[in-house]
Amino acid sequence: MLGNFDTAPAAAGLIKDTTEASFMADVVDASQEVPVIVDFWAPWCGPCKTLGPQLEAAVTAAKGKVKMVKINVDENQQIAAQLRIQSIPTVYAFFQGRPVDAFQGAVPPSELKTFVDKLVALTGADEGLEAALDEAETMLGAGEAADAAEVFAAVLGEEPENARALGGLARAHIAAGTLDQAEALINNAPAAIATAKEVEAARAQLALARQAETAGPVDELRAALAADPANHQARFDLAGALHASGDVAGAIDELLELFRRDREWNEGAAKAQLFIVFDALKPNDPLAQKGRRRLSSMIFA
Repeated sequence: MLGNFDTAPAAAGLIKDTTEASFMADVVDASQEVPVIVDFWAPWCGPCKTLGPQLEAAVTAAKGKVKMVKINVDENQQIAAQLRIQSIPTVYAFFQGRPVDAFQGAVPPSELKTFVDKLVALTGADEGLEAALDEAETMLGAGEAADAAEVFAAVLGEEPENARALGGLARAHIAAGTLDQAEALINNAPAAIATAKEVEAARAQLALARQAETAGPVDELRAALAADPANHQARFDLAGALHASGDVAGAIDELLELFRRDREWNEGAAKAQLFIVFDALKPNDPLAQKGRRRLSSMIFA
């Protein structure tokens, strides 16, 4: 019934039935490498029929970072007594040979995911991916967009819903000038991460990059402003050109000056553009923090 090699071949090696005779090998010994979830069930237990497949799905989604064994309490009463199983379903989690977590009864899938995620965290299984993402960010900051893209893509292959990897890969494409690929990546982001801050930051960077495609030369726009400081369109375009050239601080300054001169111009375009620039930066970036404070002081002045 619940998860065996015949009904779930993709989970072979991750989910199996066990007995008292093999408990030490399948649970205690195996948990030295990765956490092992033990599902105590019985054929007559209605809630077990719901919980079992849901738990199997959560374990399978963890892609080898946890394992699961199932124990029929009717056939393995001694081990059930040793672990003081008083009602079923009961679920234990073992790591490094000892119980580390447990719960009784059926729980929602969201709680099962949290249960499994906590076990994954015990092993530090994600540390390697995080280190790879840190290295990719360093590469991207150094202008090595192609190398960074390879690392981001590799992590995304391991974890398709890793927002940091997807956002990073999109930003690498933007840095390389392949805007269409960045746009496709962002537009097809999995629903679970489509609004994550890392993806939103990449979306903001893409919007700025698209605007930069039509931005005029900085010198010409400065000359236009020198001739007519009230030329709001020229100031707005200058901010875009400055941002495209890497002068983010200069772009923020021009947009703030435009907001100061006429906050309602072009339906509040300066304020809207400032938010796009801020969103494209990391939340703790000094330019974003200072710019937001300056904008707030103008709004509430």
